[in-house]
Amino acid sequence: MGNAGVPLLLLVGVLTQNPGSEGGKKLPLPVYFLYQEKTDCLFPLDGRQRVRYLDRYFYDRQEFVRFDSHIGKHVAITEFGQPEAKEWNSNKITLMMKRAEVDRFCAHNYEAAKMGFVIGRRTKPTVTISPTKMDPASPNTILLCIATGFYPVEIEVQWLKNGRQEKEGVAFGEELQNGDWTYQLQVMLETQPQRGDVYTCQVGHASLEAPITVQWAILIQPPAGHSGASLWTPRLNLDHLQVPGDKMKSNPWS
Repeated sequence: MGNAGVPLLLLVGVLTQNPGSEGGKKLPLPVYFLYQEKTDCLFPLDGRQRVRYLDRYFYDRQEFVRFDSHIGKHVAITEFGQPEAKEWNSNKITLMMKRAEVDRFCAHNYEAAKMGFVIGRRTKPTVTISPTKMDPASPNTILLCIATGFYPVEIEVQWLKNGRQEKEGVAFGEELQNGDWTYQLQVMLETQPQRGDVYTCQVGHASLEAPITVQWAILIQPPAGHSGASLWTPRLNLDHLQVPGDKMKSNPWS
């Protein structure tokens, strides 16, 4: 999930206001237009080979033209950007300066990021399962697999039921930033668990030698002091099992 590479962004925003009426007349409500320039350096995870430099221009949040170092010239994204792309590409000095940004801007910041342990950094995710019932009368249970604290952003999360991958009822959230150069992701599974079923959230990441697996199952236990010959009303316990090495944690479910 997510794009490979380490993006480096430079954002410039300009707001312009239409002039109002003068001469004592009532001024109309101001109208604002947003103009943005975003500069990206996309680094492959294996180093500085084939770094991609993008200089992108937006009007009212829609990109209309960009310079792409892989192409070596400006490219119109919309019809509105065609005049700019044509004019800028006709200027040899402008093109020469843009093409040099891969080394001047991207390579310089790559070394700075490398010294700051951003490039090549790996942080392992912490994985938990959170069960819930949206409707007590419904047989469906929502299992939420939460992976957090990982870097880089690329991560693979799978739900398995009794060792087989589940695809129905699975919904992926977006990778969210934690604000400390790590990310989190939530993947939901809506299912109808039965006694004996074991659900596994399996997480693969560049920081791991082997995937992390966290398991969840329903256990039916009689009340304390129950005699095997007597009738009893079962109480459902939702048990969260961390593999490997984590002790079972019971979370009563009535």
